Amino acid sequence: MINSNINGFYRMNVEERIDELFKQGVLTSQEHKLLINEYQVLSAKNADNMSENVIGVFGLPYSIATNFQINQRDYIVPMVVEEPSIVAGVSGAAKIIRNAGGFKASISESLLIGQIQLLDIEEIDKALLAIEENKSKLIHKANSSQPKLIKRGGGVRDIEIRHVQTGDHECLVLHILIDTKDAMGANLINTVCEYLADDLAELISCDIGLKILSNLTDRSLVDVGVKIPSKYLAKDHFSGNDVRDSIVKATNFANADPYRAATHNKGIMNGVDAVAIATGNDWRAIEAGAHAYACRQGSYRSLSDWSVSKDGDLIGRLILPLKIGIVGGSLTANPAARLGLKITSVKTAEELAMVICSVGLAQNLAALRALVTHGIQKGHMRLHAKSVAMSINTPKKFFDDVVSEMIDSGEIKAWKAQDILHEKTLKQKDPININPKNQFNGLGAAAGKIILFGEHAVVYGESAIALPIENAVQVVIEETEKCSQFIFNGYEQYILDKESSEYSYMLILVQKICELLEIKNHKFKLNIISRIPISMGLGSSASFAVAIIRAIISLYDLPLTNDRVNAIAFECEKISHGNPSGIDNTVATYGRPILFRKNTKIENLENNNLKSLPILIAISKQSSRTVDVVKEVSLRYEKDVGLYSNIFKQLGRISKDSLIALRENNLEKIGAMMNVSHGLLNAIGISNNELEKMVYLARSKGALGAKITGSGGGGSIIILCPEKEQAITDAFELAGYGVISMNISRCE
Repeated sequence: MINSNINGFYRMNVEERIDELFKQGVLTSQEHKLLINEYQVLSAKNADNMSENVIGVFGLPYSIATNFQINQRDYIVPMVVEEPSIVAGVSGAAKIIRNAGGFKASISESLLIGQIQLLDIEEIDKALLAIEENKSKLIHKANSSQPKLIKRGGGVRDIEIRHVQTGDHECLVLHILIDTKDAMGANLINTVCEYLADDLAELISCDIGLKILSNLTDRSLVDVGVKIPSKYLAKDHFSGNDVRDSIVKATNFANADPYRAATHNKGIMNGVDAVAIATGNDWRAIEAGAHAYACRQGSYRSLSDWSVSKDGDLIGRLILPLKIGIVGGSLTANPAARLGLKITSVKTAEELAMVICSVGLAQNLAALRALVTHGIQKGHMRLHAKSVAMSINTPKKFFDDVVSEMIDSGEIKAWKAQDILHEKTLKQKDPININPKNQFNGLGAAAGKIILFGEHAVVYGESAIALPIENAVQVVIEETEKCSQFIFNGYEQYILDKESSEYSYMLILVQKICELLEIKNHKFKLNIISRIPISMGLGSSASFAVAIIRAIISLYDLPLTNDRVNAIAFECEKISHGNPSGIDNTVATYGRPILFRKNTKIENLENNNLKSLPILIAISKQSSRTVDVVKEVSLRYEKDVGLYSNIFKQLGRISKDSLIALRENNLEKIGAMMNVSHGLLNAIGISNNELEKMVYLARSKGALGAKITGSGGGGSIIILCPEKEQAITDAFELAGYGVISMNISRCE
């Protein structure tokens, strides 16, 4: 017998949850294997047979809601939903209701409505009489088109007539009421309507308009009720009576105000839709019918009703128009839908409708109880933090700590998660299988960089300003007798495959460094902890080189100056960039803002305003190789030296002129210069559609300036956004982009 009250289900990992369902007999051994191996997902090949222009299959979390007891029977409920806290909320509410006696659900009839529009009728009364006199014949005729449905005990049950005013004209609409049994029945209804249309046109001499089902299934109403003693509603310092009364007041608010009712009902549909999707049902049709039903009294109102009984209990009731299916082609084609139906253990479509309606009422209780106590955000916070931690590929061993520290900080953002993870990996001695720190380890660090002004122009002898990204890369190194190993942690986490081009590059890089340091051993295990991504215009190759050089110096206790480190890093840059400007390795080595021009002495810009510039870095979804982009620009330059020389001179002039604005901390001027600089960089062909969209997004959200940084062709943009950092971070994360702060201290 199924027991939906599974203790600690939310604490289990995915495999343990699947095992629990298997132990209860909810899953067969084959279904258990299906889920463990993640084979339940619809294949692209089958998807192509179900829809048009298919290019793949889109995934959503497939979850289980526990604690449901409906009409004294336990149900395990599958839910497909990505919004944080829904499954947790509905399971918690179901437990409250379970303790109070469970859900009471009923459905008096389950009929779908097919509509046939009758137009241009000369005598309405005669038409009505003709239909009434021939109703039995029409029903028989309709049923003759569906012999299999009749065998299953379904079929047309009645025909009704409605008068509808369309503009200046009155028409009749024939409603065919059909019991589709366990099928969703849309195609079946449409077939019956089309089959009967010609007979109606001949019977009453009219034109036929639309012939189609209605998604307002108010002849299939599911009625679910609960009665909850107030003692079960208490939460923290909120008494049960206060929670009860506040829930009733919130419902009254929804009945009085359609703006509140829309959100109130959306919460109900959070639960309803999630089960409908998990069982392969048409959630769009369910949504349409539910919201139309919410207007049945002439205004949009709450779908649920909450009141207080004479004995002081909270009474909840939800009536929904639901026509659900458990058989049909789409259900058979989709293995996840078949599995969802199996998990529910329902025997009929009506039973599934009662489960879905119960979930809707539970979700409504969960949302209202959260709203009238701590507010909705607290309930969302942990699950949202988990989603953010997952978005940056947080390793399992750091996952819970990153989530907890994000919540404690109040910043549930990707940049905060990255910073916490960065700190954790620095403290953790074994990020991915690395030995604890001992005398045989070497440590090295380096800054990353952005180009504030002058990229590409600097290759042609003009000035550029570069700023450091603090603590961008840390390296822990140790000797090994085996092949060299490169482990990446931080922004991304992976171990380089020995067959990959990236592995070959890193091997050449280390060999070059060892050659220049006159070290014979080339076999090392390197753990590279980076808070910047690779090939995104942020100087990662130079940062890796400098950090590795310093780690080897530390390992062998070599007496090298920063100038020597910088010189070696410059030679390493030639491996990846061919003809590097020298900016990246200089900033990576010294970690200072610089004014750089080829063949002249580097000018350090020791300006406090530069260190506190409110700049964010937004990472595009397209990487680029600096050497490739520089080569493309060179080819364009050679075709029109005069034109491109003028553009480079303008970019160099902006770099010099910006020094005054930077010294005066004139952020508006700096922003304007960034925008002009971006336009010039676009003119030399290093932007693309995505970068332009990102720049537009930043400016539309209030940034003073936004531009490409580095080589372009992909990569990153920088955004000057005083007092707008959080809003712009949110906007970019919502759009799916990574965001990094220049300065770690400003993030904390």
